[in-house]
Amino acid sequence: MFIQTEATPNPATLKFLPGKEVLREGTADFRDAESAGAASPLAGKLFSVPGVTGVFFGYDFVTVTKGDGHEWQHLKPAILGAIMEHFLSGAPVMSSGDRDVADDAERAAEFYDKADEEIVVTIKELLETRVRPAVAQDGGDITFRGYENGTVFLHMKGACAGCPSSTATLKHGIQNLLRHFVPEVQQVEQIA
Repeated sequence: MFIQTEATPNPATLKFLPGKEVLREGTADFRDAESAGAASPLAGKLFSVPGVTGVFFGYDFVTVTKGDGHEWQHLKPAILGAIMEHFLSGAPVMSSGDRDVADDAERAAEFYDKADEEIVVTIKELLETRVRPAVAQDGGDITFRGYENGTVFLHMKGACAGCPSSTATLKHGIQNLLRHFVPEVQQVEQIA
């Protein structure tokens, strides 16, 4: 098994491509070992590598975030070993059912006025077709969280979370795109 690695715009995050499907649908974002261990055997293994502070799964990639004071040259071999061992074992990436619970919780956290439903549908479609594929190439994801008084609230995950260029991505890229297609949008803000 050959696992490729790619740099991301976030120097603290590396993208690993195992050449296999990681998650069939959606994404999974883990910010600590406690939440990862029960939900994902692979995330649990990755958090056991000293220095790993974040794990994110996309369709065909895994991004790993390191803490300050740790160098990729020391972490990368252990991370590659954990990913390879996991996929060769045939174990599932996610524990059964946890993926659906996370998706439902995220959808429940959305907020917007029902009168803005048409605007929200357009925003979500633009995010799905134009923004998310580009962000996935950088090892991250952006999801809709809400819309209120002309402001779109988005949640950044994976390599995007904590990325030095995330503000530029939000303000210049996504905000300009949404303003162009949805005149009601005035600004875009990041939300946890």
